Amino acid sequence: MDEEYDVIVLGTGLKECILSGLLSVDGLKVLHMDQNDYYGGESTSLNLNQLWKRFRGADEKPPEGLGSSKEYNVDMIPKFIIANGNLVRVLIHTDVTKYLNFKAVDGSFVYNKGKICKVPANDVEALKSPLMGLFEKRRARKFFIYVQDYEENDPKSHEGLDLTKVTARKIISKYGLEDDTIDFIGHALALHQDDSYLDQPALDFVKRMKAFARLSAVYGGTYMLNKPECKVEFDADGKAIGVTSEGETAKCKKIVCDPSYLPDKVKKVGKVARAICIMSHPIPHTSDSHSVQLILPQKQLGRKSDMYLFCCSYSHNVAPKGKYIAFVSTEAETDKPEVELKPGVDLLGSVEEIFYETYDRYVPTNDSGVDHCFISTSYDATTHFETTVDDVIAMYSKITGKTLDLSVDLSAASATADE
Repeated sequence: MDEEYDVIVLGTGLKECILSGLLSVDGLKVLHMDQNDYYGGESTSLNLNQLWKRFRGADEKPPEGLGSSKEYNVDMIPKFIIANGNLVRVLIHTDVTKYLNFKAVDGSFVYNKGKICKVPANDVEALKSPLMGLFEKRRARKFFIYVQDYEENDPKSHEGLDLTKVTARKIISKYGLEDDTIDFIGHALALHQDDSYLDQPALDFVKRMKAFARLSAVYGGTYMLNKPECKVEFDADGKAIGVTSEGETAKCKKIVCDPSYLPDKVKKVGKVARAICIMSHPIPHTSDSHSVQLILPQKQLGRKSDMYLFCCSYSHNVAPKGKYIAFVSTEAETDKPEVELKPGVDLLGSVEEIFYETYDRYVPTNDSGVDHCFISTSYDATTHFETTVDDVIAMYSKITGKTLDLSVDLSAASATADE
């Protein structure tokens, strides 16, 4: 390996693969390596036998009643793509949408006062929704109209409020909304993970609401799997200059990797608790949805952070006919995932198999300007890709010194019509 690369990417997790594609599209020479013999890193997908081996050990075999192993494709960190979100724009930018099929999610739900309620997706659903009483619906409608009409560059739409200074709490109190309404708006529509947004400037909150309302190999990158002990090499100044594996060193100008490759340059900031469940039915009270997101706001459970349910099924080719896979995840607040995830697991109904896991979350602590190492943050507990892509976009700017232009035609990616 005597040729030099602009960037070596270590790990084939989603973030690393998106960055590899973006950098390749930019014309950089990319070598992509992984110490595992499979793609995906932390966010890999497993068949039933692999799932069993990971959680139950090599000696135990899955029950025959669950069906064929190869018909399972269980994503370890499953997330939905927000239709108007940045991941769609990134996928179009890298021109990989021609290899993908999208399927619209059946519904988004929120846990409110002990019940599962559909998050209203239009004004008719909002009027029928049990989430709010009649007078509260009127107040909420006024608030939604304000959000819809708000334009950052048009002071006439601001109603005298500077959203870079006024907090979300102040805006909400102006419209007199009740706590439960704030809960579902903040967590199920604006997708905030806790209530800290209430005391931040309201601009981000309003922009998220508007977004909800509006509803590399291809480019010559080189991939190498099963490259054990990928060791990053540094020069005397502490700058990354290459990666050694099996006695050979590939030279490079920059390293992109997940936290597992440079453990001395990251710190633990929390952990995620997760349950993976195999079922023979959809989640009850979700209108028999095959794909669903259900958000349990922290306040409804007396917690510090939200809990998330994610469900997919055989209709997405991830399980045999008649089988559903549900995931319950949250930012862990204890060392007992079985106890902590119980409120979410209890909403699933009967479960045939359940696997519990916790994994640590890391963030980089290094100065990439000095060591030329660009490390992604660990995946969080959310059921959507927005925080993941925010990290990718920030990393792209650090690596290239450029802002990623995501002003693309969203009609280039469309959901498949077949059910």
